[in-house]
Amino acid sequence: MFLAGSASHTLRRLPILRLLLLLQILERGLGRASPSGAPLEDVVIDRYHIPRACPREVQMGDFVRYHYNGTFEDGKKFDSSYDRTTLAAIIVGVGRLITGMDRGLMGMCVNERRRLIVPPHLGYGSIGVAGLIPPDATLYFDVVLLDVWNKADTVQTTILLRPPYCPRMVQNSDFVRYHYNGTLLDGTDFDNSYSRGGTYDTYIGSGWLIKGMDQGLLGMCPGEKRKIVIPPFLAYGEKGYGTVIPPQASLVFYVLLIDVHNPKDTVQLETLELPRDCVRRAVAGDFMRYHYNGSLMDGTLFDSSYSRNHTYNTYVGQGYIIPGMDQGLQGACIGERRRITVPPHLAYGENGTGDKIPGSAVLIFDVHVIDFHNPSDPVEIKTLFRPPENCNETSKIGDFIRYHYNCSLLDGTRLFSSHDYEAPQQATLGANKVIEGLDRGLQGMCVGERRQLIVPPHLAHGESGARGVPGSAVLLFEVELVSREDGLPTGYLFVWHQDPAASLFEDMDLNKDGEVPPEEFSSFIKAQVNEGKGRLMPGQDPDKTIGDMFQNQDRNQDGKITAEELKLKSDEDREQIHEEL
Repeated sequence: MFLAGSASHTLRRLPILRLLLLLQILERGLGRASPSGAPLEDVVIDRYHIPRACPREVQMGDFVRYHYNGTFEDGKKFDSSYDRTTLAAIIVGVGRLITGMDRGLMGMCVNERRRLIVPPHLGYGSIGVAGLIPPDATLYFDVVLLDVWNKADTVQTTILLRPPYCPRMVQNSDFVRYHYNGTLLDGTDFDNSYSRGGTYDTYIGSGWLIKGMDQGLLGMCPGEKRKIVIPPFLAYGEKGYGTVIPPQASLVFYVLLIDVHNPKDTVQLETLELPRDCVRRAVAGDFMRYHYNGSLMDGTLFDSSYSRNHTYNTYVGQGYIIPGMDQGLQGACIGERRRITVPPHLAYGENGTGDKIPGSAVLIFDVHVIDFHNPSDPVEIKTLFRPPENCNETSKIGDFIRYHYNCSLLDGTRLFSSHDYEAPQQATLGANKVIEGLDRGLQGMCVGERRQLIVPPHLAHGESGARGVPGSAVLLFEVELVSREDGLPTGYLFVWHQDPAASLFEDMDLNKDGEVPPEEFSSFIKAQVNEGKGRLMPGQDPDKTIGDMFQNQDRNQDGKITAEELKLKSDEDREQIHEEL
């Protein structure tokens, strides 16, 4: 690579008024007097093309490169740099040129064109050049200046675009990726990275670049555009480079810095938004759901979870994601937004991946943590309100309860609410009628109590989720216990509050015909419930429950129960145990 810049502050331009006066005098042919007192002609300068931009003008002691055609008054050519396809390259004002050329080049701008008329005494005089220039010849030169520099020059940098956000600046030993256009001082292109379809990647200050480029890149921000002008002694010097960079050529580079990192860099974290309540931070082994935008350092977006309308779900600190992201997600809070800058050695390294992440690319992730949990997490229970009066009985497994709830994700997304319906939700605890985490969170409550429950996905809808519930989602419930009834033991549809009478069948056989049809059975059971002698399974349609009880007792399914068929469940259970023994 080649690069560098010149320092215009080391060069003084001739005052414009002084220069114009000098040119007017020269163009009139006025000059100094000879010893005999006769006037002598000075150089006549015709500036027939002056470029708009002229950052510096030729001064005495400058090194210049220029093309020229030399002719006599009759138009006959005696010399031309174009014929040799080699620029004239020389120091001005130190006696290496004929006096007329030394004077004629002063004050020129790069790309300026001049016609110089040099009288004999400022050219080759009365002697001339044998076989080439006759004695007392007036010489005509058409000159175009292509380069000018001085030994005192340094690298000159001009910032063309500075990004509003600058996370870091280039320093020695950094690895940089940048695009560039390279030209000579007259604007001739000699190289660019864009035509090769890839950035130029290298270390700074390690001798891999020309000295001027090493200097010119220092202090750049990712996304910055800079013009860097390099004098030849900080570029390719007297030898040039191949056929594209001539000897003693100043170089101009227009550089766009894509990114910068150092092999010693670690993951950089920046908190963009932190929720007020952060009771827990993510640690290795947690399962996290998060959204992200992934971009290169110059702002180019290479991936986004939002475009897929789905969070990225993974374990943290387990090697499932790039090392830099594994590190950057630890310590985050639920709901936090953070920026994670990952150097390439903690991302996709020198090779990159796919067609969107180039080799040696620094990656920037703007992350929004939706939720996280650990596979060992229990249900988190927080009491929001507990009735002031004594609560002698709390909800337990088997109880039939009615409750209100609001269910949402941890980012506040509302999922379900019992308030959307006319009646509270109802369930029998321990009967697998609700998700396990909610079942656990509803136990031990007083009627009127309100709780907040945080249910991890392994106690909710798991990795697959459910209708309206994303996979691996932590759920937030706000619940209120409305009522509670003691439940029945497993397998029971009705229980007695005291031992039933020995004459159970006779009491049930209301018309005393030795048979109990469904009507008599239903009337009897309802009477026991009304009198407080027994109770049916709560939460069920009484008629259906009684119908199921009748079917269980009607052993031969003939539509009536006899004394031989009627058996209490407790007696049936004892008989089954006896048979098993």
